[in-house]
Amino acid sequence: KIMTTSFSSDQGSIQMEAIGSNTLGRTGPCRVTSIQGKGIASSILILYDSDDATAPGSQVYVAKYGTEGMSSYIPGSGIYFKNGIVYNLAGVGGSVTVTITG
Repeated sequence: KIMTTSFSSDQGSIQMEAIGSNTLGRTGPCRVTSIQGKGIASSILILYDSDDATAPGSQVYVAKYGTEGMSSYIPGSGIYFKNGIVYNLAGVGGSVTVTITG
């Protein structure tokens, strides 16, 4: 007998490129559960709880890292973003992958 199941997941990811300006990554509520960044000298990642890249408000998360890169698992339920995610990734090239639920 073959068992059939239905599976759905609210897990996803956002690929963030080094732009150096506020950029809308996602609208709507979600939780950031992990962050991985390519090692580039003097990289700075800033995340805002906002759906407006022109006026994102207060910073929720800031990470400064260099050529060693970054790999962070956010414990518990992750970092909650009620409105969406606006990011600012500064550095010379590079990218960051953020894993989200929601």
